[in-house]
Amino acid sequence: MPELIKAKEPFKFCTRLHLSELTGLRATNLGQLLALIKEVSGSCIYHHTHRFLQQHQFLSPEPPNDFAYWVTDTLGEDELGERLVSIDTIQYSTIRDLREEIALTIENYLNDNPLAKLKFAKSGEEFHFIKSVSFILPTNYIVYDLKEFVEILKKITIDSIYFHIFEARLRLEKPTNDFSFWIENSLGDKELAHKISGFDPYTLTLEDLRNKIIQIVERRIAG
Repeated sequence: MPELIKAKEPFKFCTRLHLSELTGLRATNLGQLLALIKEVSGSCIYHHTHRFLQQHQFLSPEPPNDFAYWVTDTLGEDELGERLVSIDTIQYSTIRDLREEIALTIENYLNDNPLAKLKFAKSGEEFHFIKSVSFILPTNYIVYDLKEFVEILKKITIDSIYFHIFEARLRLEKPTNDFSFWIENSLGDKELAHKISGFDPYTLTLEDLRNKIIQIVERRIAG
């Protein structure tokens, strides 16, 4: 087994508590939906594109976002729903970029189908905007090398994994997930960091994601 490198800076595992909060904003047609998507806080966009990952941790593959559900099931705009489902969330490093792509997709559809603006949701079926409120909390787990890292990774909560893989990158606008950032910058292992950041985490359950990272790191430790 190769000698383990000690990190320049330790990795400090965090976890999160999550609350969903109604904003009081709602849309009854595509025009209103588009206008509100452009105006609401980033925490709203985050909620409606990531809530399935938060609430259904064992569901795979990646489910559609709330916008796609609503325009398909409530307004009957199947083509637009398919376009929204096809947006590859992992391509976007910020909520701002993801918001712009969703808005552009709806805008282009309305330009091609102006009569779609005339479809209204029935009473009680409006799209209600909800925002995601997160509280980030430190844990007692602090690690200095890959062996310690993988041992803690085996027992931390999936909320901690979710925060370090998804939320830290998108909501805090970091260039990559926390694990890859630490491995590359504190351990100097670019190859391992790129392996972890190179696969699509949205196609895996959080438990599968944990196991995949563990396997990659353990192979690296074994040399």
